Amino acid sequence: MQQLTIAHFEDNLNTSLQQLRANPDRLLASREHVETALQDGNAYYGINTGFGVLANQRISPDAVTDLQRNLILSHACGVGEPVPEDITRIMLGLKLHALGLGFSGISWPTFELLLTFWEQQITPWIPSRGSLGASGDLAPLAHMALPLLGRGQVWGSDSKTISGAQALRNCERQPVTLGAKDGLALINGTQLMSSYGVYVLQQALTLIRNADLLAAMSLEALQGSAQPFDRRVHELRPHSGQQQVAANIRALLQGSEILDSHRDCGKVQDPYCLRCVPQVHGASRLAIAHAIGIIETEINSVTDNPLVMDNGDIISAGNFHGQPLALALDYTAIALAELANISERRTYLLLEGHDGLPRLLMKDTGVNSGFMIPQYTAAALVSENKVLCHPASVDSIPSSLGQEDHVSMGSISALKLLQVLKNTERVLAVELLTSAQALDFRLPLKPGISVAKAHAKMREHVRHADSDYEVGTDIECCAELLRNGSLLSDSTS
Repeated sequence: MQQLTIAHFEDNLNTSLQQLRANPDRLLASREHVETALQDGNAYYGINTGFGVLANQRISPDAVTDLQRNLILSHACGVGEPVPEDITRIMLGLKLHALGLGFSGISWPTFELLLTFWEQQITPWIPSRGSLGASGDLAPLAHMALPLLGRGQVWGSDSKTISGAQALRNCERQPVTLGAKDGLALINGTQLMSSYGVYVLQQALTLIRNADLLAAMSLEALQGSAQPFDRRVHELRPHSGQQQVAANIRALLQGSEILDSHRDCGKVQDPYCLRCVPQVHGASRLAIAHAIGIIETEINSVTDNPLVMDNGDIISAGNFHGQPLALALDYTAIALAELANISERRTYLLLEGHDGLPRLLMKDTGVNSGFMIPQYTAAALVSENKVLCHPASVDSIPSSLGQEDHVSMGSISALKLLQVLKNTERVLAVELLTSAQALDFRLPLKPGISVAKAHAKMREHVRHADSDYEVGTDIECCAELLRNGSLLSDSTS
């Protein structure tokens, strides 16, 4: 099967699932081991026993199907707003990929119907709250499995939902009858946490490049110094992220008339939000790179329980525990929040009226408030991020009457991380809006070639402001420009 990576995730996943449809041999072999085990009279967790604290309770052969169906029904107790549809789509694909690795023992009819959901764009509706991040993301994955039984809901058109029963009728299929271990294979796993990680880190790869671009744009607008980005400085503290950011800024500043115009101005040092961009952005880059490594390992792993080995051994263990993800997701939230922290400081600096810029970036202030209040918005989002960055992974609450006595809370890490990403995008959007406005006041002097291209591209969507207006729409427009990467050139990596 195809190895999944963050950078090429969708292509890798589609290839992997196409391969599974064409060649399910490993999955079928794993299932044969489960069928054989059912005949040997031994107890196997979740196959012919109860779950959690009920693990020591044997289940009769004629109740195995009821056991698996009841598992899905009893665990589908999530609450709250739904997981975003595009993240749920990732979650579904990750579950299929993990099952297809051939160590879960799922039956082909159950797997094939779930694969049909993927192929026909049938996306389950999943409440976002209810997972403890250990024993797998049980409640969310149970909701993902409900439509296989003709229950639950799936996303329809216009962000509305239809019933799982209707979804099956639409694709001319019948509800599946779960076999031994099917239900447990479906709901054990870390796919909720992983899917949020995949989604956010994909966005972060673009966001960190945009952060460097915005720092260069603000540096130009504020007539800062390029000296702190000298290659020799960063050879003396050779963190790879720091060196990469410094190289990006140097490339972005190439051809700058603004920097040349004040090369001998006598200014000794810039504030940290300009001077320490390589150190701060670079540290976030390293943290994000570490998190990508963790997530890529996870999404190519088997994380359910028990595991069905190639020789037929069925081993009950703990690969479902989300601790590696919980720590990485918490760490990623901090890394993204720091990009927002330093960006807001640059926005604040842009408004102060340094070196010929009008205070609040508008000439006729008093009757106009200029860009005073967008900085308030950025400050509010930065402050919210500080609350959200309290690590969920330091918490644990025993469950299943003490049988499951340490949990990761990685699902909470994941949900918080998505909000930190959204907040950070908007904080950087405010910097884009204000730094572009400030650059307009430096004309006819031009910034670096790449900064000038980004500025021109932004001005295709957002006009220069001479008086107050409804600025919120432009903030959202700038956020979308950052998300889609349209301002970026080959000057940054």
